[in-house]
Amino acid sequence: MGKGHKDKVAVITGAGAGIGQAFAKRLAEDGVHIVIADTGPTEDTVKLVKAAGREALVVKCDVSSQEDVAKLKKETEQKFGRADILVNNAGIYPLKRFEEMTFADWRHIMSINLDAHFLTCHAFIPGMKARGWGRIINVCSLAAKTGGLTAGTAYATSKGAMTSLTFSLARESAAHGVTVNGISPAYVKTPMITEGLNEAQRRHLLSQIPVGRFCEPEEFAHAVRFLASPLAGFITGEIVDVNGGLQMD
Repeated sequence: MGKGHKDKVAVITGAGAGIGQAFAKRLAEDGVHIVIADTGPTEDTVKLVKAAGREALVVKCDVSSQEDVAKLKKETEQKFGRADILVNNAGIYPLKRFEEMTFADWRHIMSINLDAHFLTCHAFIPGMKARGWGRIINVCSLAAKTGGLTAGTAYATSKGAMTSLTFSLARESAAHGVTVNGISPAYVKTPMITEGLNEAQRRHLLSQIPVGRFCEPEEFAHAVRFLASPLAGFITGEIVDVNGGLQMD
């Protein structure tokens, strides 16, 4: 699978840590150059990409900012000339319930979990279409189907909209050689699980997951790798569930 990735360029939002870092490592090991778009520390991800023998470009980017995303596009094209793969991973996971939220809270969540992905897709899809090849991979969520087992209403709504955006962009882009897919995870072993939930919440969730454990970041990254592959060109408008059997449909 990795051969077809060699020397392609992937823009990964939120790649400084967690699952975004796992995506960067996995794709770099397949020969992909990585653009790390994040507002936080990125040194560890850069080391992983360089250890795989690939180039890493860091762009400090608030993906909810139109100006920052324009800078991301410009710096990516100045360095590599193009972006072949876009992984929309950046997001926030608020635990506020509906009655506790203000409209400002709602807009903040939507700006990062939904509006940002409009901006990045709007920036990079035209170039992919012009070249006749591209891969967009959106990190969606089980919350879109369940209403959120632990997440709040705004998060679930933003991920539901992200799923619809994936379908619509897939239909518009398919004839141009650009696929658009989503991955819908449930409870990947990241600080969201290890620190964001208490022990009782973790035990309760594990009791509901048929495989009896949380998803490892590397397993999630393998799904990204697959959808980014040239051999996945006949798959578009699909949401791949990575949830250990928590939701079967």
